[in-house]
Amino acid sequence: MRRTLTVLLTVALALAGLTLPAAAAENAPVLSRIVEKGEFHVGMSGDQPPFNMKNKDGKLIGYDVDLATMLADAMGVELVIDTMPFGQLLPALKAGKIDAIMSGMTMTPKRNLEAAFVGPYVVSGKTILTTDATLAKASDAKELDITGMTVVALKGSTSEAFAKRAMPNAKLVAVSDYETGVKKVLDGTANFMVADLPILALTVLRHPDEGLVLSDELLSIEPIGIALPAGDSLMLNMVENSVKTLDGLGILDKLEQKWFQNGDWVDQLK
Repeated sequence: MRRTLTVLLTVALALAGLTLPAAAAENAPVLSRIVEKGEFHVGMSGDQPPFNMKNKDGKLIGYDVDLATMLADAMGVELVIDTMPFGQLLPALKAGKIDAIMSGMTMTPKRNLEAAFVGPYVVSGKTILTTDATLAKASDAKELDITGMTVVALKGSTSEAFAKRAMPNAKLVAVSDYETGVKKVLDGTANFMVADLPILALTVLRHPDEGLVLSDELLSIEPIGIALPAGDSLMLNMVENSVKTLDGLGILDKLEQKWFQNGDWVDQLK
């Protein structure tokens, strides 16, 4: 797998031919900053497996990490990953503290008012994680909108917004990270957790003997994209072309197989 990705990436970089014309630099503030510093700063939460997470040695791994590395290679610069809570990512992007967000972020109209998006590079959907087999049979969010029911979701995420909108009668508890939410489900202080399918599917793999189950059907469809600062059309164009090239060569499919379908890497986690 690793050798295949390396070979395909080499071809992708050759095809992309990504360079920044000197005359256009003034019209590309973000891209020119990246080229000048030789660094591509990507924001991630660092706790959204399988998109991004830390292994036993504290090193960040995941789908987003691999894809960000390829984009940095395409620009011929060093990748610098800046980790911060999910809710701080968009403000950091708008403030110019990071050059892009790659953190399992769903593309929404509201977010698109604050940033440009490239994607989707993954199409996911909301589901629930629970220890209650009856709740797992829910095929619609309305079946989970019950007074007295407690739902947890990541603070500042589309999962939190989805729970507020689709389950107004349930008690919503916003958590700062996924592990906290999982613990609440396991200790019974929450009935279920709402999040994207890949994240919760991995959680089940990591806790095979604790009775965790997923809902039988997706409750929504979520397009995952790369958030970029508004106002730099050349940066947007370059990332779009790079992602299209990687997709056309089948590299995105291979990344999805590696991180979403093959669980061999789970042993690397804490």
